[in-house]
Amino acid sequence: MSKTKPRPRIALFVDEEICKGCGLCAAFCPMKAIRLAEHMNTRGFHPAALLSPDDCTGCARCALMCPDACIRIERSR
Repeated sequence: MSKTKPRPRIALFVDEEICKGCGLCAAFCPMKAIRLAEHMNTRGFHPAALLSPDDCTGCARCALMCPDACIRIERSR
């Protein structure tokens, strides 16, 4: 009998006040789980948001592509 490993829980955090809505994170997300939000931050930009959390695999491509380092990924079991 084989046991399957439980999928780790993924939490993606965006510092919305730093995000300038460039869209690089969304462009490089292979699962298309991250997009620009409809609301604006106080600087007038649409920040990145994880709109499909079940689709996120935690690959961290969004965080690696972010020029302002405002995306953080946390994994837990």
